[in-house]
Amino acid sequence: MHMLPRLSQEPIVTALRPTGEVAEELWQRLLAEPWPLPREALPPGTALVGGAVRDGLLGSLERQPDLDVVVPGDALALTRQLAREHGGTCVVLDAERSIARLVLGGWSLDLARQEGSSLEADLGRRDYTINAIALPLPAAGAAAAALVDPTGGLSHLGSRQLVAVSEANLLADPLRLLRGIRLACCLNFELDPTSRRWIESHASQLAQVAGERVLAELEKLACAAYGETGLALALECGLLGSWGADATITGTTETGAAALSALGLDQAQDRGLEAEEISWALPLARLTALLPPEALAGLRSSRRLQQRSRALRHWRQELGSVGGWDGLPEAGRLALCSELEADLPALLLLLPQSAGLLERWRLPSDPLFHPAPPLDGLSLQQELAIPPGRLLGRLLAHLTLERAFGRLVAGPEAHAEARAEVLAAAQSWWQQHAREGGEDRRRD
Repeated sequence: MHMLPRLSQEPIVTALRPTGEVAEELWQRLLAEPWPLPREALPPGTALVGGAVRDGLLGSLERQPDLDVVVPGDALALTRQLAREHGGTCVVLDAERSIARLVLGGWSLDLARQEGSSLEADLGRRDYTINAIALPLPAAGAAAAALVDPTGGLSHLGSRQLVAVSEANLLADPLRLLRGIRLACCLNFELDPTSRRWIESHASQLAQVAGERVLAELEKLACAAYGETGLALALECGLLGSWGADATITGTTETGAAALSALGLDQAQDRGLEAEEISWALPLARLTALLPPEALAGLRSSRRLQQRSRALRHWRQELGSVGGWDGLPEAGRLALCSELEADLPALLLLLPQSAGLLERWRLPSDPLFHPAPPLDGLSLQQELAIPPGRLLGRLLAHLTLERAFGRLVAGPEAHAEARAEVLAAAQSWWQQHAREGGEDRRRD
């Protein structure tokens, strides 16, 4: 889950240009990198649809974009044939509706059987007008055919409006309700008032959608440059109530929506995060603010994401209760750094202030922000004749704390004097705690 930069070109859709001229320029963009298979391999009547057409017209086409085509026949059989002939892989996406994916040479090409009696009828079943524009594949050597736009998508691209094709189309797959929010946010389009009213009216229908699909949309939204605005709009429209989103963050009076307002791209840059750090930490912080771990479980997220969210929320609450980093005892600071060693920038985005912490985290040698014992357990066993067990684990934790706060300095490259100091400290601790353990057992 990373924020991905989009390529920027001049838009080629205007109200004044003939659609044939626009189609020709669009083809030039689409063919800037050779497709993984010749266009002649696709049957007559094939048309390119969906995101590649939309993004190409807007000037935001990515390198090797995912391609979606409508074919006038059995898409499953065709995809299998193309996989055999060109050395790719066929993945069946929807056998009933004859939709399959051809993975070939780093490209992804989705093929779908045309629905309805014509291409126009197929486009009329889609979600939003800007996704209901088709570019028919020209015959070999022929000029590009004019764009097919039965729902007014070109006009809406020009005015930067997101307009649903129809209310019934949104309900045909309720995920389209959330997808509309995501598209409006990612494209920086204005959501048409009627479309928004439909989304709000049917928000509860999103609960019928598989959690994995909902989460995938939320992750894309969290990765958008202005994703905090889109996630807040999804909350405002009531789309996420079924999963407990926007509940008050434990231990605070702040809601998820309020926390999201501070998680903009500009704020992350002002906090000193670098572009690579922002690319993963900001989406993670946004999802953490939006969804408690229980909601992520309901959306069938990975256990890893639930654990990260739970840890971030816990330490955000803990720091708030003690007045910030300086209020944590040494053991608390070490526990925080141990648990959030990989995710600390995301936590810092969720805090009101974090002076100096990010700079220390960036130093791999910092013994607190990247904690490790000064000697490993095997060395301690060999040098001090210590048996394995829980007490050895406690000794390692103690030595890690001492090293984290500068009272022991040994490490993998430690010189003999520092190593001897660590061994002496370990021996002293072991003798004291092993004796206490023995006395406890005798009392029992």
